[in-house]
Amino acid sequence: MHPGRATSAARPREELELRLGHRFREPAWLERALTHRSAAAVDSAEAHNERLEFLGDAVLGLLVTESLLETFPEWSEGKLSKSRAQLVSAPALAAAAARLAIGDHLRLGAGEEKTGGREKQGLLADAYEAVVAAIYVDGGFEAASRFVRSTLLETALRESGATLGHSDHKSALQEWLQGLGAAPAVYRVARETGPDHRKVFFVEVIFGKRVLASAEGRTKKEAEQAAARLALETLRREGGSAGDNQEE
Repeated sequence: MHPGRATSAARPREELELRLGHRFREPAWLERALTHRSAAAVDSAEAHNERLEFLGDAVLGLLVTESLLETFPEWSEGKLSKSRAQLVSAPALAAAAARLAIGDHLRLGAGEEKTGGREKQGLLADAYEAVVAAIYVDGGFEAASRFVRSTLLETALRESGATLGHSDHKSALQEWLQGLGAAPAVYRVARETGPDHRKVFFVEVIFGKRVLASAEGRTKKEAEQAAARLALETLRREGGSAGDNQEE
């Protein structure tokens, strides 16, 4: 770590390895997976986790696809594709990273630390993918498979198995509002962050004069879908009429 440039949580590596379910033969892989570009001591692709994130994205996609094929042999290609997109979305990966408290172990530069980097959805999702890759290169495909199944897939299938394959949350929200005789929701990009090749979009769902929900994603479409899902959950919990919520 470069003195004065990067900070990290004090929890020992062994504590995280216990939660990950993998003891690293080469701890340097885990250290690299947890190192954000802002904390890299030198400007080198080998000094931070972006290359591992790239590899982890590919490994994760294969593992999730394999699991879905095994679990749902009767599903069509379209349903499998929608389910995979839902499982590897930024909100899903960030939630898995949060359950593992990966944010507590990240090595961040001072700027990211000050702006709450340990809780940023995009940053946590990237770190989860990097950890998948680190386990893959350290322990092989089976080790990575065990990690993904125990930290992502088992929870997802338990909590949302019935809704997998129906990931068009914008359509679901539209149908819900139509059923209440209400006007459709409006989606607004509240802000964008990051360079052009790694943008993060923050989208709000507006119903009448009310912001029902907001979410972020690596594309506008992903952010809109995530926000629509949260908005639909909000409306279902409230169970009120559309007229009450429009506040007109």
